Amino acid sequence: MNESAALAHLLERGQLTRADLRALTTLSTPTISEVLRRLVDSGLVTIAGRVSGRPGPHAEIYAVNADAAYTAAISVRDAMTTGVPTLTAALCDLTGVVRARVESSIDFEATDPVDAVVELVERLHTESGVPTGSLRYVQLGVAGSYDPFEATIKHSDIPNWERPGLVPEIGLRLGTQVGVENDVNLAAVAERERGVAREADGFALVWLGEEGLGAAIDINGVMLRGARGGAGEIGYMPMSAAGSADDACGEQTVSLQELVGGPAVLELATAHGIPGDTPAEAVAAAAADPENAGKFLDVLARRVSVAIAAIVAVLDPALVVLAGQVSQAGGEVLRDAVSRALTRTTPLETSIEVTAIHDDAVLLGALDAGLAEVRQSLLDGIRDKSAP
Repeated sequence: MNESAALAHLLERGQLTRADLRALTTLSTPTISEVLRRLVDSGLVTIAGRVSGRPGPHAEIYAVNADAAYTAAISVRDAMTTGVPTLTAALCDLTGVVRARVESSIDFEATDPVDAVVELVERLHTESGVPTGSLRYVQLGVAGSYDPFEATIKHSDIPNWERPGLVPEIGLRLGTQVGVENDVNLAAVAERERGVAREADGFALVWLGEEGLGAAIDINGVMLRGARGGAGEIGYMPMSAAGSADDACGEQTVSLQELVGGPAVLELATAHGIPGDTPAEAVAAAAADPENAGKFLDVLARRVSVAIAAIVAVLDPALVVLAGQVSQAGGEVLRDAVSRALTRTTPLETSIEVTAIHDDAVLLGALDAGLAEVRQSLLDGIRDKSAP
């Protein structure tokens, strides 16, 4: 337990001296010295240097051994512009430093997903020089939900990714543990770790992407996934179009995806004369000229506000983060329009912000989630060894 506590402090704070660790753990000097000796002997901790400039012997500085374990993250997403799914992968060490990053467009009608993932991980090892035996965990981010009871990815539009037994097969081929998480949930993980939600007790993230939309709910740092991993699949929510969007939609019942999904945004932009080959390009053009694109922005904001109003009415989050390519393209202009529309839609209140993450949020969240799993498994392993 003492070793686990010392390692946890080093993982959280970085480099520490023996005196630092003694103060943080309240252990005696002989005990913390023995703890550090065992951690160094196990390969989990290294002596990173010595403190100079003070009287007496130089104090040793301890740090986590970055090469003790590695995490791989893979973002699986469909591409509206090319029609060919893309896999983006990264590998990081135990300190979170990314050692390699690769990307590949793959036709999954012709290529088995297991082969594609294994080949991508092999490329990570080749580019980073990290030996395969050091990989402790692979985190997949998918546009869909993962049912842990059936070990099956559901609600995915990418061919062959809903195949039963796919995830265990990937783990068997790679020889390591594989986790699966919804892509929007992983974007929320990144927002919690790196973005505007770092100080929030809890928040909701609404993803407006090039292809689809979704939501993630963070409750005090814990992700709400639902019984079968389907929490946040707001695109399937049936809506009464006349009550939720512009009158042009008519009285028919449609899904929220048909109102706010990427294709619907592009169609709406075209109808209002907004240029752009993709939803993000169209929204960026509107945000750059809000005076002439006011009608389009108002209609789009009203549609988005319906999704946010439902989330706020049920969960009352202190913060809603707008993320995804469309949200980023609209920026503060779209945020302000959505805030105004939400005020007209419901008397309930929440703060709305645009994501601060401009890299691949799903990939970054997968790295953060995978690294957390690896670190926890190391801490649990130390505790298990100490159990009587």
